[in-house]
Amino acid sequence: MAQNPILSFQDLKTHFFTGHGVAKAVDGVSMDLGEGETLGIVGESGSGKTVTCLSVLRLVPSPGRIVGGRILFEGRDLAGLAERELQQVRGKQIGMVFQDPMTSLNPFLTIGDQVAEPLLVHDRLSRREARRRAAELLGKVGIPEPASRLSDYPHRFSGGMRQRVMIAMALIGNPKVLIADEPTTALDVTIQAQVLELFRKMKEEFGTAILLITHNLGVVAGMADRVAVMYAGRVVEMAETEELFTNPRHPYTIALLRAVPRLEYGSRQRLEPIAGTPPDLTRLPAGCSFYDRCPFRQERCQEEAPSLAAVGEQH
Repeated sequence: MAQNPILSFQDLKTHFFTGHGVAKAVDGVSMDLGEGETLGIVGESGSGKTVTCLSVLRLVPSPGRIVGGRILFEGRDLAGLAERELQQVRGKQIGMVFQDPMTSLNPFLTIGDQVAEPLLVHDRLSRREARRRAAELLGKVGIPEPASRLSDYPHRFSGGMRQRVMIAMALIGNPKVLIADEPTTALDVTIQAQVLELFRKMKEEFGTAILLITHNLGVVAGMADRVAVMYAGRVVEMAETEELFTNPRHPYTIALLRAVPRLEYGSRQRLEPIAGTPPDLTRLPAGCSFYDRCPFRQERCQEEAPSLAAVGEQH
């Protein structure tokens, strides 16, 4: 666990109540994010990464809701805050880069109005000063001629540029915690490097803690201090970044790492996909949820999730 956690999940449970049953999207997640730390969260689509982070600011869409656990931010339980109190946290103390920039921006508001809004609401800046700072930050995330783009609407921007606008919106309030959900997905490698460098500067200058959700294990290796691996709504392994990459313990973590192509193996390398599909979240097994796909499974795994041991050890 992190020392001096600024954000802490304690047995968090977020379920979706559907006509086909209760989908346990987040099923007892516990993790800490330390001050100034970058914690990477990795796993396949549907593993619960995004829902875990949406739960922090209570933005889980219907029919989902938080049904258990605590979300502690600087000692306050966000799960129990009144909506008015939570509004003082959103966008100011905790910023979030949402996963889909194509649908996260309001098509009826200009880019300038949307990026400057946190400064107008929380810092009570004048509109002129807020727009000046918005243009400055848009330039830092790679928007060319940012001052002239403040009056444009989202449809005038490409998908990658909208992603950069979302990043600027999340950063403009200098939040204590930044939740970044696939922040570099729609960006080319040059802009991706600029954005990651901006995250590093925020961490160094302001001590910003970053919760980084991504499928890109290369980004995790270069950015994260620790990594949490999620599968079927649970954290199956958590470790320091170097330890996780050099000594993975959970079979799912091993499978994820083996699925990544490596330059040193050359063009003849064969990718090793993870066999099978993730389990139905409305009918999770009693034991290890990775049982059906695991090459190391044993009979007891159907009844209990074995504790982790180093590869090669008997446990």
